[in-house]
This record gives sequence, structure tokens and C-alpha cells, in this order.
Amino acid sequence: MTRSARRTRRTSQVAAAGAAALLALSACSSSGDSSSKKSDSSDSGSASDKVSGTVTVFAAASLKESFTELKKTFEKEHPGAKVTFSFGGSDALAASITGGAPADVFAAASPKTMKTVTDKGDASGKPATFVRNQLEIATLPGNPDKISSLKSLTKSGLKVVLCDKTVPCGAAAQKALDASKLKLTPVSYEQDVKSALNKVQLKEADAAVVYKTDVKAAGDKVQGVEFPESTKAINDYPIASLKNAPNAPAAKAFIQLVQSAEGQKVLGKAGFLKP
Repeated sequence: MTRSARRTRRTSQVAAAGAAALLALSACSSSGDSSSKKSDSSDSGSASDKVSGTVTVFAAASLKESFTELKKTFEKEHPGAKVTFSFGGSDALAASITGGAPADVFAAASPKTMKTVTDKGDASGKPATFVRNQLEIATLPGNPDKISSLKSLTKSGLKVVLCDKTVPCGAAAQKALDASKLKLTPVSYEQDVKSALNKVQLKEADAAVVYKTDVKAAGDKVQGVEFPESTKAINDYPIASLKNAPNAPAAKAFIQLVQSAEGQKVLGKAGFLKP
């Protein structure tokens, strides 16, 4: 064989070996990507599987109807999980949390009550505003006292109920009264918005200043009267998982549902405003 022929043969062998090596590397890479994808898929599945057990949610009383509906969705999406609620005045709930009550999630009706929890270092991460709420006057069906404005509530002989000033709905009502330079002496101050509304439903009061969402939830048991000053006292609702949450994975999943398009649709239907 001539020197030229040997050189040509050697070049062909080197080229063939290089091509084989490239094919092998490609195959390994493809196999690695496939393995990685399988691993990612597996991790995603296991993360979903981790959402089980009971998740305890402390939430403002005004969230009762919408959160109860979201509970059904959550438990359907996570068959191994169960949601339990403690509804009430945000200030009382915050005090329970800072006092050591076991809970996974806190949904407050104002940043001020959430701050009680964050200042004590009891929240995990930064709270996020998920909805807003506006005040409305709840009257007896048919509005027999012809209440048409916030000023109407100052009429002599009218029995009006407000939330306590320490509760977000009470603080907002006071803010609206201050904005309109009105003074109102209620027949009682209630510890949460549902209690205030209940006074009207039981005909123990002629009117109450509550949230639009509560008037809507009551249906034909009360009649709502809007008033312009309410725009000056809209409450932001923050939500956060708690530092010592017994079920942190479920807490995270519940908050994700609340913030999701599906969760926002349920809250919007209840009368809440977008954050």
C-alpha cells in the first residue's frame, strides 16, 4: 500500500471514530435529559402528594362564605387533606396566634391586625393582599326607616350597631364617619361583622355598618344601602402562612388556591374587590 493510500485510510478511521464518539455523547445527553424530565415529573408529583392532613385556617368573619366554598375545592384537589376554620374578629384571631394557638394560615381583614402577628415574628414570609372589601349599611328588609346615607344613621331613635373599633370593620366605619364629620352613638359595639349583621337580622337593630360581602351573603334577610364615604375606608385583606404551622405544605397550597384565578373568582362572586 502506498504512503498516500495509508494516509487516506488513517484519516477515514479517525473521522469514523469521531463520529461514533459524537453519537455516543448525543445518546448519553438524550438519556440524561429524559431521566431529568422523569425526575422533575416525579418531584412534582411527590410535592402534590405531600399535601395531606389537616390545615387550620384563622380567618376574618367576613370570609366565612367564600372560604367555606374554597374548602370544598381544596379538599377535592387534595383528597388526603382537610381544612378546618376558626372565623372571628381579626384582632381576636391575631391575639390567639401570638398567644400560641396552633394554626397554619391567617387571613386578616386589615393590615393592622396582620401586623400584630408579623411584629411578633409569627408569620412565615411576607403577607400578601388577596382581596379588598368595602362598607355598606345593612337595614331591615324594605328599608322601613328610609335610610339613604351615613348621615341617616344619626337620626334620633334609630337603633344602629357598629363593629367594635378594634375590629377592622369597626375601624373602617369610624374612618368613614370621621371623613364625613359625623358622630354616631350605636346601641352596641359587636366583636365581629357577623355579630353586627345578626343584630339587624334578628330585628334587634334598625341598621348596621358592615361589609358589602356580608350584606350580599345575607340575601333577602337585610337590605343594603351604599354610601360614598365608604370609598375612603376600603380594607385590604392580607394572608400569610404562620411560622410554626403544623402543616406548612398544606398552608402553602391553601394560600395558592386563594390567590389563584379560581379562588379570586369565588371571592369576586362574594362581593370582594380585587387587590
